[in-house]
Amino acid sequence: MAGVLLVTAMMASAASYAQNVPVPKPAPKGRDNPQPSGPAITGATQAPPNPIIPDPRRNVPSSIFQTFDDKQKAQAARVSAYLSSLSTLVGNFVQVGPDGSKTQGDFYIQKPGKMRVEYDPPSPIDIVADGSSVVVRDRKLATQDVYPLSQTPLRFLLSDRIDLMKDTNVVSVTADDLFISVTIEEKQALVGTSRLLLMLGAKDGQLKQWTVTDPQGYDTTFAVYNLDTTKKLDPSMFKIDFTNYSVPSPG
Repeated sequence: MAGVLLVTAMMASAASYAQNVPVPKPAPKGRDNPQPSGPAITGATQAPPNPIIPDPRRNVPSSIFQTFDDKQKAQAARVSAYLSSLSTLVGNFVQVGPDGSKTQGDFYIQKPGKMRVEYDPPSPIDIVADGSSVVVRDRKLATQDVYPLSQTPLRFLLSDRIDLMKDTNVVSVTADDLFISVTIEEKQALVGTSRLLLMLGAKDGQLKQWTVTDPQGYDTTFAVYNLDTTKKLDPSMFKIDFTNYSVPSPG
């Protein structure tokens, strides 16, 4: 199951637990370790956004010889500078899975390489990246699947410093009045070709959402809001627990 190495599969599996279930309002949730009850936001709290779902029929160039004009290069540089400037990012999210199901929750990023995604009930799923590995944890079954961080598109978001035009295979850069969009193509021999579409606000330059397209062409979109870049995070949030959670045997 090479496709499960992709974040698409990770998040789609979490979304499957909430199909046909009304999206609950964010609320404090008990966790394995003492955690903040949600991101602390300065200013008014935003309402959950409506994710922008990419057209599944879109035709994205896949040539590594794709050329970009100066305006596109400047837009990619702006996205690179923004991502590189982040050290901590906390917020809420709305996720839309390949089947259209919606889930919500909180996410916590500590660069380089660390991330925690907590889904609201009834989903029992958490995703934790500790800098080298990523686990998809099922609290109900007390199991977790472990993947190398290097084999997921998450590493682009979690890199300490990144130059999209040099460090990745950018195949598309577009901009309109609302968004700057950058599509990164990822080719792996055993997995296939996946894509990561990053979307930032054209006016404020802030991350709005990302979409991962797996090798089968299925999209998972993750729209973020109530972003906070000042919160100090407990390092224990990003520790992978191999004591209370087992790794399922193959097959």
